[in-house]
Amino acid sequence: MKPITIRGRPAAMPLICAPLVGANPDALLAEAAAAQAARADIVEWRVDHFRQIEDAAAVIDAGRALRRAHSDMPLLFTRRSEREGGQRVAISERQVAQLCAEVCRAGFADLVDFEMSSAAVDMKTVREAARHNGVGLVCSYHDFERTAPLGDLVAHFRRAQELGGDVGKVSVMARTVEDALTLLAATLQAAKTLQIALIGVSMGPHGAVSRMVGFAFGSALTFGVATRGSAPGQMPIGELRAAIEVARKALSA
Repeated sequence: MKPITIRGRPAAMPLICAPLVGANPDALLAEAAAAQAARADIVEWRVDHFRQIEDAAAVIDAGRALRRAHSDMPLLFTRRSEREGGQRVAISERQVAQLCAEVCRAGFADLVDFEMSSAAVDMKTVREAARHNGVGLVCSYHDFERTAPLGDLVAHFRRAQELGGDVGKVSVMARTVEDALTLLAATLQAAKTLQIALIGVSMGPHGAVSRMVGFAFGSALTFGVATRGSAPGQMPIGELRAAIEVARKALSA
């Protein structure tokens, strides 16, 4: 089970990540402060919620302000596309890739998320910028409608490695408890065969178990809420951490 490397060091498993969905810099800073108070291990800036996303300089200024205010808190930079559950934005997919590359060069982000459904040329742009600037690349796939068969989910994890990602993320909607078990089984199978760190998430009420015990199946990060969530089924950080500790003790008994 491979942990995520942040700032040159392997992080504890699982990291608890709090989303930041503020529309302006002040809201972002307030959410980051709440995440730190809730003892999140890392924050994810969902820049698709940011009103000035079309202004790269404003994005970078806000990111640097986050880094100054919370220098010890690792940051994952993410633009989630509308097709994969995010907000509609006023810039093109090519501009999104260029923004991610500029963020990598700006030095405030530890990880950058880029969707595997993106055009190959855009993935190349972000991958090269991440490599040249020491930023970890999360290659991600999301389906807010269903859970695909186990083999398909494993293939998504494998593609993240093939694309040169440092982390492969697969997040799918659970319509039944069996769907959650499928996601966990796929994460475990991928963890046994791939060399990169993994994030496996089953969304919705039926998928909550994956957030609590996913680490036992190879998922290096899970998402919890400090102020506002970014996906169905996210739990308050305090409750999530307590559940993880119970599971960890039971597994080590």
